[in-house]
Amino acid sequence: MNRDAAKARVDARIDGERLWQSLMAMAEIGATPGGGSGRIALTDSDRQARDLFVKWAKEAGLAVRVDRIGNIFARRAGTDAKAPPVLAGSHLDTQPLGGRFDGVYGVLAALEVLRALDDHGVETRSPLDAVVWTDEEGCRFAAGMVASGVFAGKVALADALRLADPDGVTIGVALEKIGYAGPAPVGGVPVAAYFEAHIEQGPVLEAEGKTIGVVLGAQARRYFRVSVAGEEGHAGTLPMDRRKDALVGAARMVVALNALAFTFAPRPVITVGDLRVRPNSRNTIPGGCVFVIDSRHPEDAMLDRIEAAMRRACGEIAAAAGLGIAIEDLSRSDATRFDDRCITTVRRAAERLGLAHRDIHSGAGHDACNLALAAPTGMIFVPCEKGISHNETENAKPEDLAAGADVLLQAMAEWAR
Repeated sequence: MNRDAAKARVDARIDGERLWQSLMAMAEIGATPGGGSGRIALTDSDRQARDLFVKWAKEAGLAVRVDRIGNIFARRAGTDAKAPPVLAGSHLDTQPLGGRFDGVYGVLAALEVLRALDDHGVETRSPLDAVVWTDEEGCRFAAGMVASGVFAGKVALADALRLADPDGVTIGVALEKIGYAGPAPVGGVPVAAYFEAHIEQGPVLEAEGKTIGVVLGAQARRYFRVSVAGEEGHAGTLPMDRRKDALVGAARMVVALNALAFTFAPRPVITVGDLRVRPNSRNTIPGGCVFVIDSRHPEDAMLDRIEAAMRRACGEIAAAAGLGIAIEDLSRSDATRFDDRCITTVRRAAERLGLAHRDIHSGAGHDACNLALAAPTGMIFVPCEKGISHNETENAKPEDLAAGADVLLQAMAEWAR
C-alpha cells in the first residue's frame, strides 16, 4: 500500500442517480406506512430484497455465490484470479420500522462501485466482491451481526444455524425456507481488505457540515441488568417515610447514571431504555424493579472506570434507601480499532475528491467490527438527517450518498490495484 496519491487515484465516478434509484427501488420491498422499510431477517421480504440484489448483480455481469449462512457475494473478476479479493458491503435486513438507508446503502454502494468500474473500463488486479451479510440487525434471532461473525471465525457455523426466533424457527430452517441456504463454505479464505459505507446514525457530520466520516473504530460496549429489591405495600395506607419503593430507587439510579456520563472526558453514552416493574399495579408500591444499562465508550480502559463508577453509584443509592440490589453482566464487547492503512486510504480518498471530512468513532456495532478480526477493515460514514436512524423517517441526501460511494470506489480500487 506504499503508493503515492497520484498512482492510487482512479479517474472514475459512480452514477449517483443510478445509486439513488436502486435505493428507492429496494425501499419498496417491505415499505412501511411511515415511509421506511421493514425487512426482518430471513422473512419473505428479506428474500425479495436478496432476489433483487442478485438480479441486479447478474445483470451487471457479476458472479454470484451464496454461503451456508446465507451471505451473498457478487464478484467482479480481477486480472489475477488467485489474488485475495477486496470486499465491501453491509446488510439488507432492517428493524421492524426501520429506515431506507441503514445497511442497504452499504450493499448498494458496493454494487454501484462495481457497476461504475465497468462503465469506465477500469481493471483491477484483485477480484472485487459486493457482499450482503445475513441478519445484521438481530431483531428476530437476538444475535446481531451473526453471519459476518461466522465468516470472521468468531461464531461457529453450527451454533449460528441453531439460533431460534421466539417461534422456535432456527436460522438454518429459515434459510432453507427462503432459498438462501447456500452451498459455499463460510469464510476461511484470505481477504485483501473490507470496506463498509454507512450512514452515520448520529448527528455529528450534519452538525459540522462534513460529508465524509473517516471511521477509526467502534466503541466498546458493556450491558448490565440491575435488579432492585424493595417491599410491596398498599399505595393508600403505607406512609411515605416507611416505604421501600423499588421503582423510586431505580429512578434515582437512572438519573444518577445519566449525570455520571457528564463527569468523564471523553464523554461516554449511558442509556437505560428497558425497565420492568413488579407487580406493576397502580395501587401497589413496587417491590421489584429491573432495568438494563447500555454503556459505551471508544476506550476499553475508560469504560472499565465508568463501569466501576456506575456500580458504586447504584450501590450507594440502594443502601441509602434500604433496598437490595444485584448487578449482572449481560454482555461485553471491546472497542474495535480499524486498520490504520484502511483509515488512511479512506481519508486520502476524501481529500483527493475535495470532500469535507473528519475522523469519527461509531457508536453502533456493524458487520465491519467482525470483519476487522479477519482482514484489514475500514468504514466510511455519510451524514443522515438529524442523526435519526432505526426509524421510518431516517433520511440522507442523494449527493452525500454519492460522495460516500465515490470514496468507497477509490478505496476499493486502491487496494485492488
